[in-house]
Amino acid sequence: MLARLRERFTTIALVWADAGYSGRMLVWARNVLHLTVQIVKRSEPGFVVPPRRWVVERTFAWISKHRRCVRDYETKPDHHEAMIYIAMI
Repeated sequence: MLARLRERFTTIALVWADAGYSGRMLVWARNVLHLTVQIVKRSEPGFVVPPRRWVVERTFAWISKHRRCVRDYETKPDHHEAMIYIAMI
């Protein structure tokens, strides 16, 4: 996904990611794609809104409002991608 992002939008320089994406992907994105990936981690136990996490959660909520994106109805990944584009419109 990051490679396609780099192909389509060459001006993007910073990507926020969840802690599950740390590791070799950070080094690969920096060396191959010349992208800076900033990991947004949880800081304290309990309810604390991490910085920029609301952007991701809001986007997931918008996608989930579209009925076909709630469950995995699509059989091909490109069909599911199209449904996400439609939901975001």
